[in-house]
Amino acid sequence: MVLPSDRKDVVTPRIATFDEFRDAISAYRLPRVLLAGLELDVFTTVGDRTWTISDLAKQLKVSERGLDILCRNLAMAGLLLKKGGTYRNSRLGATALNATHPAYRGGYLDLIKSHWTDWFRLLESIRSGLPIDHDVPDSQDWRRRFTWAMHHRTLETAPAIASQIKLGRARTFLDLGGGPGTYALAFLAKTPRLRATVCDRAAALDVAKEIADTHKAGRRLSYLPLDFTKEPIPGTYDVIWYSNVLHIYSPEINRAVFRRALAALAPGGRLIIQDAFLHDREGLLPAEASLFAVSMLLFTEEGNTYSASETTTWLKDAGFARIKSLQLKTGTEDWENGILEASAPKSRPKTNARRTGSTGSSRSR
Repeated sequence: MVLPSDRKDVVTPRIATFDEFRDAISAYRLPRVLLAGLELDVFTTVGDRTWTISDLAKQLKVSERGLDILCRNLAMAGLLLKKGGTYRNSRLGATALNATHPAYRGGYLDLIKSHWTDWFRLLESIRSGLPIDHDVPDSQDWRRRFTWAMHHRTLETAPAIASQIKLGRARTFLDLGGGPGTYALAFLAKTPRLRATVCDRAAALDVAKEIADTHKAGRRLSYLPLDFTKEPIPGTYDVIWYSNVLHIYSPEINRAVFRRALAALAPGGRLIIQDAFLHDREGLLPAEASLFAVSMLLFTEEGNTYSASETTTWLKDAGFARIKSLQLKTGTEDWENGILEASAPKSRPKTNARRTGSTGSSRSR
């Protein structure tokens, strides 16, 4: 699971004075303005036209005073362009934020909007240790919407990352917990000889199939409906990609998944993990990885963010060898120093990992 405030590096300075404390708390103001713009469909309504506040207020059925202050701040942030008494969309406003444009990121924007109110319920989860909607079962509709949100989130990130990870002579690739298959398609586009499988819940795979149908590499993508937290992984793969899944589950479940992944890898095959790893000794930094643990408290039964060192220990215990961090170009990463690679031994004794189950479970990813 990847949620709204989880992209790139968030610089969170240490708070030492009351003024710094006040400023940190007051940082909610601009995000709330941006969300108001989305909730009112300002960018979609503005479209490719130039508007006066009076005309736009009539179209949106809001007050001129309120809209004037809102649009002034949206222009201050660069999302609208102001000239005299008129406003028009910026490039971003006219595309990714505009529901009538093909580049619209509606799935992810809807997720962002919903989490504003979810985060106001943080105290509930801190008190109970449970996600805020722990008593509400997943619906097929919610799963579809979440899967589309993850696709919209990674449209640029996946190709940028796939272009930097060399797959060598790999022929088979498993996107484990891959949701919409966006990463699988990015690796397929880069490597013509590759065939890939995306493994996830059936509702997520329905979305993956729709996306693959629009992608020229989609014919080389297969689909595996499976609860890999409880069931062995069928087939044998040269590469298993485990991206933004580690944080959903407890250490015990991740250890079990690693054992199943090793059993499904060809000798010398690679497990590549992308996640919000903590890197300092005290488990505080990067700041975004620490903050993302709060998302896991709000939305998963047992999820958390983990250090690269403890994940390395789990991989070693599962039987992996040659564990290393992959360095990507600054600015192209999904997370700061967020990729670990582990290799299956080139020869190893038979394992019963394909037959072992896990008693853990997760209701959300």
